[in-house]
Amino acid sequence: METAQPQPQQQPLNQLMVQQNSGSLSFSSQMSKEDEEMSRSALSNFRAKEEEIERKKMEVRERVQAQLGRVEEETKRLAMIREELEGLADPMRKEVSLVRKKIDSVNKELKPLGQSVQKKEKEYKDALEAFSDKNKEKVQLITKLMELVSESERLRLKKLDELSKSIDTVR
Repeated sequence: METAQPQPQQQPLNQLMVQQNSGSLSFSSQMSKEDEEMSRSALSNFRAKEEEIERKKMEVRERVQAQLGRVEEETKRLAMIREELEGLADPMRKEVSLVRKKIDSVNKELKPLGQSVQKKEKEYKDALEAFSDKNKEKVQLITKLMELVSESERLRLKKLDELSKSIDTVR
């Protein structure tokens, strides 16, 4: 696409060509067709290169814009994720704090209960030991009673036998 007005990058080239043309006019009255063709070809090549550079520049600009759009989307997504994380941390912290306070409270209640259990276990052991001792004493007394009763019966039987013999001798 040629425009009526040369683009800013093309102006220095056009000026250079005009200067070359004016310089060559001083040496010869007319430019040779070969020189004219070369300058047209060079100008055409230069314009083609400029257009290619401009096209590549636009492609890069479009890719940068696309990349910036993706970066903005990712930034928004990361910000949302950060907010969700911060939102999750607060309730958990509160719950953990409440549970810790309850644990501390239960520990305070457990200490006297533990002491009470130890005291009552000691009392139980003492009572059990006293019960065992009394039970042993009872068993010993029963054994002694049985021995005494047996001895008493034996003595009574012996006395009865003696009395019985003495009655038999009296007859």
